[in-house]
Amino acid sequence: MKLVALFDMPDDPEVFDEAYFGTHIPLIEQVVGLRKIVLSRVTRTYMGHNLYLMAEMFFDDADSLKAGMRSPEMAAAGETLNTFAEGLVTIFVAEEQ
Repeated sequence: MKLVALFDMPDDPEVFDEAYFGTHIPLIEQVVGLRKIVLSRVTRTYMGHNLYLMAEMFFDDADSLKAGMRSPEMAAAGETLNTFAEGLVTIFVAEEQ
């Protein structure tokens, strides 16, 4: 199971990166049950939103994802996310087939 965050292009990528990598990711790395994070910078969009970044957060199963989502660390990460990425992010759960 994975939690995926897709970020649209921010007005100021440098400010976004500073907040995202300096504050948000250190909080996400502490989330209970998180196995790994894969961050991908979007280099070209062919159709749809002008995307900037994709974050994939991997958990062993639905229960560990649920526990992670309910953790204080995830709550803190969500609060920080709203300070610099409000209106820029789509978050969803996906399961590889």
